[in-house]
Amino acid sequence: MSTFQVELKKVVDDSYDIEIGFNLTGKLIEDLKQGLVGKIQKFAVVTDSTVQELYAQKILNLLTDAGYHANMFVFPAGEKSKTRQTKEDVEDAMLEMEYRRDCCVIAVGGGVVTDLAGFVAGTFGRGVPFINYATTLLAAADASVGGKTAVDTPRATNLIGLFNQPKKVYIDIAAWKTLPKRQLSSGMAETIKHACLANYDLFEYLETHMEEILACEKEACEHIAEENCRIKYQVVMKDERESGLREVLNLGHTVGRAIETLSDYRLLHGEAVSIGMVAQAALSVRLGYMTEDEKERVIRLLEAAELPVAIPDYIDREALVKKLYTDKKVRDGKLRFVVEKGIGDVVEFEPNVYATPVDEETAREILLQMK
Repeated sequence: MSTFQVELKKVVDDSYDIEIGFNLTGKLIEDLKQGLVGKIQKFAVVTDSTVQELYAQKILNLLTDAGYHANMFVFPAGEKSKTRQTKEDVEDAMLEMEYRRDCCVIAVGGGVVTDLAGFVAGTFGRGVPFINYATTLLAAADASVGGKTAVDTPRATNLIGLFNQPKKVYIDIAAWKTLPKRQLSSGMAETIKHACLANYDLFEYLETHMEEILACEKEACEHIAEENCRIKYQVVMKDERESGLREVLNLGHTVGRAIETLSDYRLLHGEAVSIGMVAQAALSVRLGYMTEDEKERVIRLLEAAELPVAIPDYIDREALVKKLYTDKKVRDGKLRFVVEKGIGDVVEFEPNVYATPVDEETAREILLQMK
């Protein structure tokens, strides 16, 4: 018997730029000409049925005008499309159009698009480069930055996926003006989450500038876009693959994701996270890490963003308790929650441990109190 060691030690640089601005389609083409993805000439523009005409078609036209080979791959808009089946459909369409390893994926859209397209890129041909062109506040605040890609299953959201970093992220704030008011509010939930977990000054800014943000005023939108990226960067840089610190980005998501699934996606992701933020604030008060006044400030800010703060009557509370166990933070069959510490911080329970076990009865009591 013999043993042969396969030595594969690597140093990988997955650094990338995030460009924040207005009407960045021309800059995307310029960057490609300057070698952003090397000598690749073939691009798969992945988008949804809403963004197709708003932005993706323009990018496709600019690519072909610049001499690149490009095709668009479109799936129905909405969280219900973020599935293994949709991923398969996109991959099959790419294969049918003779796409192979010498291509690059450009995700144009919101969080559903960037999550799914990034996952496609990570597995297509065993991995091809991809670029995120984020057109929603939710994607700008969360999905397009950090390298998490995934699809949903009937059992839970985002449990099937991989970490895959883009070559570059473009955050086009001009696109926010095309968003329905409800979508813009949904994106604010992740921004409020970032303020709650890492930046009290941002929380105060949101308290005093919410009206300007919802009106898509340039200065306010640029400020929150930059703050979202800065906060997420500081976390992801220290813990790319969620071995510890990155769990803080799940603040409000244990309840939020469960509600999102049980609502059958009648609630947008940010709307469900908003309700989850209220639940975690109530838990933080229960555990002695927040005051009642601080919890009420969080609730008022969510309401100012025109987000829901109560569990809809159509969601069964016992079913919700059971659904909590599908959360990624569950360990050894025990619920675990990230807990807010005042406003602008989270609790570190042990060195590099940012979630704590919570017994089912406590979780049930919190949910029952949320009328």
